[in-house]
Amino acid sequence: MVLDMATSRNRITKAVIPAAGLGTRFLPATKSTPKEMLPVVDKPAIQYVVEEAVTAGLSDVLMVTGRNKRPLEDHFDRNYELEEVLRTKGDAAKLTRVQESSDLATMHYVRQGDPRGLGHAVLCAAPHVGDQPFAVLLGDDLIDPRDPLLSRMTAVQQERGGSVIALMEVPPETIHLYGCAAAAPTGQDDVVRVSDLVEKPTEAEAPSNLAIIGRYVLDPAVFEVLRKTQPGRGGEIQLTDALQALASDPSLGGPVHGVVFGGRRYDTGDRGDYLRAIVRLACEREDLGPDFREWLRGYVSKEM
Repeated sequence: MVLDMATSRNRITKAVIPAAGLGTRFLPATKSTPKEMLPVVDKPAIQYVVEEAVTAGLSDVLMVTGRNKRPLEDHFDRNYELEEVLRTKGDAAKLTRVQESSDLATMHYVRQGDPRGLGHAVLCAAPHVGDQPFAVLLGDDLIDPRDPLLSRMTAVQQERGGSVIALMEVPPETIHLYGCAAAAPTGQDDVVRVSDLVEKPTEAEAPSNLAIIGRYVLDPAVFEVLRKTQPGRGGEIQLTDALQALASDPSLGGPVHGVVFGGRRYDTGDRGDYLRAIVRLACEREDLGPDFREWLRGYVSKEM
């Protein structure tokens, strides 16, 4: 009975999605439209992220937003006028798609205020999260639903405690674009024990080719560490610095493990990768893929 109560008390149900960034790499499109609302095929990028959280059993979602982010709230709210128009027209298919976003999860919102980094955005979630483990999902990384990374991470956290980060092997010459983990084997092929984290190291300085990607399952002890973390580059509080402290001293809040992800990840963080993500996802859609792939083959053959 004690075990059942502990399991229930520590079950992960809350997800935090930082969404306060300005999206300057996509200007002028993001001058008045949040970058999270840019469409990936026919859904805004942020909806893929919320769907991933819900699929992993995290039905309570907190978005950390900023100025000009009201469209995010509107998207996950009901649009009664549009629904009534579609209902009157008898367009059940479109009505269902419109209602999907408002029925996905219990949504909450908090404003970050000053943009003081990812660590500060996570700290803004402390009153909502409380003393339970929780997930953090960054909107620039879309994970294919056929590769359930977040579910695997929550399972590892429940088994091993502490915090869990998502890692991916990258070519050594690109490691300077990422945070990088020093890690040791655990006996499970896809799980490593993290001993150190380095933010955007040179190839020579990198302890491995394991890059941190935008999924975290965190012990609530991270909040106290973040409160004590000094701002770094650009005056921002870095989540990586807090995780590095937890990794080097597990007494602060348990160990840090990494799940090494080898599945499909779509990077929407810059314009080129955003376009490639759209093409890849469109090609794999049953309703769009066959015609789109045929057109794409013809287009590429002409351009070559």
